[in-house]
Amino acid sequence: MKTVSANVFKFFKQLEQNNNRDWFNEHKKEFKAVEKDIKGFYNSVLETLKTHDEVDKLKIFRIYRDVRFSKNKLPYKTHFGGAFHRVKPQLRGGYYVHIQPNNESFIATGFWEPNPADLLRIRKEFEMDASEMRAILKDEKFKNNWGALVGDEVKTAPKGFSKDHENIDLIKKKQYIFIRKYTDAQVLDEGFIDDVGLAFKAIRPYFNYMSDVLTTNLNGESLL
Repeated sequence: MKTVSANVFKFFKQLEQNNNRDWFNEHKKEFKAVEKDIKGFYNSVLETLKTHDEVDKLKIFRIYRDVRFSKNKLPYKTHFGGAFHRVKPQLRGGYYVHIQPNNESFIATGFWEPNPADLLRIRKEFEMDASEMRAILKDEKFKNNWGALVGDEVKTAPKGFSKDHENIDLIKKKQYIFIRKYTDAQVLDEGFIDDVGLAFKAIRPYFNYMSDVLTTNLNGESLL
């Protein structure tokens, strides 16, 4: 399945208006059909990724929401999400595809929740030298595909770093993510999967750089 079925959006739009267990159970057969379609699509994305990267796992997130610690008690998500994991420890970073109606679909890539050791290593690299990272961010082809680096950040500076450092804009980040948004029409187009594949391929200079950082110490010596 190399395209997203229009039935996926149709089902989620109905679910938005009827987000309760009774309605969902009555339409379970419809959900299973769109779930099968979307799994086919995500597996096609996986095969596309494998043509230019080493990806060892696809995780498609369940539709059931964890409402235990949320003020929002609606039981079901109104989107599909799939994460693709690169072969670790030598390859770092990951890919994500989010399918949601009302022009809320997007793809994302980068580092969502770096563990404390990785986050410190990244920050130390930028404290020492961010020229290679800045060259990647300024590259026209890269910018045309992914735009600006985004992600949560601390207000001033992480503990142990100067808020006046020339690279504080990079050092204070807690996430290092790129996002590319799509309309419903773009998602349903036959060329969507090719566009996603090309965008993910274009992230490679960033992944190569970050993988090199996270598998070496500050002296450039391998940690593997």
